[in-house]
Amino acid sequence: MNYTPEFLLNLYRMMLRIRLCEEALVEPILSGQIRCPVHLYSGEEAIAAGVCAALEGKDMVFGNHRSHGHYLAKGGSMHALFAEIFGRQTGCSRGRGGSMHIISPENGVLGIAPIVAGTISLALGAALASSIKNDLRVTVSFFGDGATGEGVLFESLNFAALKKLPLIFICENNSYSTHLPIREIRANNDIHLIAEPFGITHNKYDGNVVLQVYESARNAVELCRNGLGPVFLEFNTYRFRGHVGPDDNVQGAHTDIRPEDEIDAWRKKDPVLCFEKSLMQDNILTAELRQEIQASVDKEVKENFAKALSDPMVPPDELLKYVYAE
Repeated sequence: MNYTPEFLLNLYRMMLRIRLCEEALVEPILSGQIRCPVHLYSGEEAIAAGVCAALEGKDMVFGNHRSHGHYLAKGGSMHALFAEIFGRQTGCSRGRGGSMHIISPENGVLGIAPIVAGTISLALGAALASSIKNDLRVTVSFFGDGATGEGVLFESLNFAALKKLPLIFICENNSYSTHLPIREIRANNDIHLIAEPFGITHNKYDGNVVLQVYESARNAVELCRNGLGPVFLEFNTYRFRGHVGPDDNVQGAHTDIRPEDEIDAWRKKDPVLCFEKSLMQDNILTAELRQEIQASVDKEVKENFAKALSDPMVPPDELLKYVYAE
């Protein structure tokens, strides 16, 4: 497929925005400035950027505990994300949800919540509504490999197949459920095969190659818009940081049991750097343009970060506001 330089550079910029946004949170987490749990998306940027590039504004996405990338790639405000994580009133959930409860309805980000597999059924409901209304919207459900142990996923696969819903199930398989390697959890590590008994179109792809992600997502979107959904896509990837926080240090105890050589091997497959290298080899990205884009994104991140920190905190006596309908 032929891509315009503008499209390719936009993909690169989005991946870089996600990476720099996530990395900007590392020091504040370690210093205790950020008090809520934060699950960083560093290393998995190609999936969010590639999938959301295949979607339209009207399409909907649902995520999980590690969803900053999905939120940003679908058009969510970076300032509102930072503000939410820092507990500011200007946050996307008014400072009351933190990193794992982010939302942007105007951009189709309808639900991000940390309960494992908890938003899969919500995505199913949204896809059912689209089917009934025939509004040609596609819904995407992002979840990790750990969610494949939850019964709601299988119930949702069956119902989605039964009703031929415009729903794309996307498993971001980073090989670890918290700290347990996938080989200790699953009898069959080809996760996408769970869709086979339901007659659902399924496949597995390299989640660190953004164009492979985009093309597979684009094809899945086309199937769903034409009434041939649902689709199940598995993307193999790897998180560079700890399960929660930068390095899984809990009160001084190092809990990340991943082998160093494994981490090093995956760092050589860094989706941002590999795509950057590819663009430079194809003369789409020059050294000068790379520096310009990086400086621009770095400035955007720093400005939104500073703006969020200057915003007002949620007053203690208003912490329970919005919990119940008034």
